Amino acid sequence: MATKTALITGITGQDGSYLAELLLGKGYEVHGVIRRSSSFNTERLDGIYEDPHVASRRLYLHYGDLSDASALVNLLRDIQPDEVYNLGAQSHVKVSFETPEYTGDVSGLGAMRLLEAVRASRLDTRVYQASTSELFGSASPPQSEQTPFHPRSPYGVAKLYAFWATVNYREAYDMFAVNGILFNHESPRRGETFVTRKITRAVARIKAGIQDRLYLGNLESTRDWGYAPEYVEGMWRMLQVDRPDDLVLATGVGATVEQFAEAAFRVAGLDHREYVEVDPSYYRPAEVNYLLGDPSRAEEVLGWKAETRWDELGRIMVEADMRLVEDQLAGRQVRVDR
Repeated sequence: MATKTALITGITGQDGSYLAELLLGKGYEVHGVIRRSSSFNTERLDGIYEDPHVASRRLYLHYGDLSDASALVNLLRDIQPDEVYNLGAQSHVKVSFETPEYTGDVSGLGAMRLLEAVRASRLDTRVYQASTSELFGSASPPQSEQTPFHPRSPYGVAKLYAFWATVNYREAYDMFAVNGILFNHESPRRGETFVTRKITRAVARIKAGIQDRLYLGNLESTRDWGYAPEYVEGMWRMLQVDRPDDLVLATGVGATVEQFAEAAFRVAGLDHREYVEVDPSYYRPAEVNYLLGDPSRAEEVLGWKAETRWDELGRIMVEADMRLVEDQLAGRQVRVDR
């Protein structure tokens, strides 16, 4: 059987790195789009990196950006991928209030540029668009594929544009293009400014005696947190079915930020109430209070089901961050944990 080829935008992120590993394990040739930077930003790919001089390699990295339509067209022409996974975005909700135009350009228009590049290439390419539970915003939980959208941030609004662009290209041009409406999914590779990683990193540092306090925003926000490696499997499955469909991926179990913090501190034998303080500067101009996914259709269509719930996820992340801090203090080479 011929090797399949995949193109991943956002390959250096949490999801992109896990997806690249998954596809390589399935025999794919994987191409990733990375932004030019004066410093290395590919540490999440260290475990699968291949020397460009090796003739038999199956992982290729290309400079590009979702704001550059011509670069996307050129990449598609040269790579001719069987599958495209658009995971690239400005994905921090709080930051999107401070950079709304940039967020809209990359997270919204960027998806349209990529879809148009695929259409113009006339390739038989299947497209996965990374949508988000932030589309639902203030809609009442649980949220499913039938729940009306009501985004509450520039990030959510940009992703709403990308969602409907994907639907439009599917209907207008008969493209195999799907939206994965993924609820929060985390891992030790999560960026340190996202609340779950901010918590677990603080637990490790407080336990080691190098941090005193943890400042958080709205402790009552409820989220449906799952484990990222399981979710990239769902992404891949969405491009393997006979008919394109937009699906929710979630655990169906929610917890507040405070509950997550309590469980994370408990892993290290600490009481969160002694270390956590609320800082109103972390509140968003428009809050999203309760996101809880209904993943029943994904289980029916894809046979996909999340196995790791938020409390087990917290344990995985805290233990990884404790090992990371231990390595840093010992002067050992630091690696991004699995």
